[in-house]
Amino acid sequence: MSLLGAEWIKLWSLRSIRWVIVVGVLVLVALAVQSSLDAYAEWPAFRAREKAMFNPMTEAFSGFSAIVVMIGAGSVGALTVAGEYAGGLIRTTFTAVPARGRVMAAKVVVVAGVMLAVGAVVSLTTYGASRVILSGRGAGGAIGDPGVVRVLVANALLAPVSALVGMGIGALLRHTAATVVAVCGVLVILPTLFKPTVHQWANDLYAMFPFYAWRTCLSLLHPRDEAALPTITGSWIAFALWPLVAAAVTLIVVRRRDV
Repeated sequence: MSLLGAEWIKLWSLRSIRWVIVVGVLVLVALAVQSSLDAYAEWPAFRAREKAMFNPMTEAFSGFSAIVVMIGAGSVGALTVAGEYAGGLIRTTFTAVPARGRVMAAKVVVVAGVMLAVGAVVSLTTYGASRVILSGRGAGGAIGDPGVVRVLVANALLAPVSALVGMGIGALLRHTAATVVAVCGVLVILPTLFKPTVHQWANDLYAMFPFYAWRTCLSLLHPRDEAALPTITGSWIAFALWPLVAAAVTLIVVRRRDV
């Protein structure tokens, strides 16, 4: 418990992390409100087909919102490891607690817990704000509608998944700027370049990227059932594997490499 407390204090002592979280949440809620207001205003001009295919969840939490979350959370995760190496604080930490594995495990738990809470707040707040607006058109998407809970959970998990990936990359690179760039590249830039192809092995590879799986499957109320696109089960597996592998990389690399 003392290690968890220490990591909690170190996390919140970084002013940059506090600002990233607070400003990020406010920006995401503002995006949801603006997008929902636009949809509300344009609703009378929608054709019957457009209304039938309307996905209110994308107004609450769009692809751009997902990018903001992944970059922000990934950067937070990166800073908790790479920032500590860059500032030299890691030497003091390991001097006080030589068991590096325990230190990193505590860091993983704290970062994952905080980012899960932030992700849940973002997911529920953006959904709630959007629903209040769109319910005036009868298009808000009730919590009991098919797929709504799944989308909300997927939206919330983007933050902890990205943060742990950021930690893993931070443990490998140990350089703040390089780690943040790498996080953006791995989590956002690469997946946005992928498109379904005639090669199923390539489609299966693309489907393992969290953002690609979210964008083409988990964010949709009614995901398309095509061999070239991720399945719901496969998408959840991708969401589980990335943070698990990243956490394992963080623990192994920090234990085996010199400070």
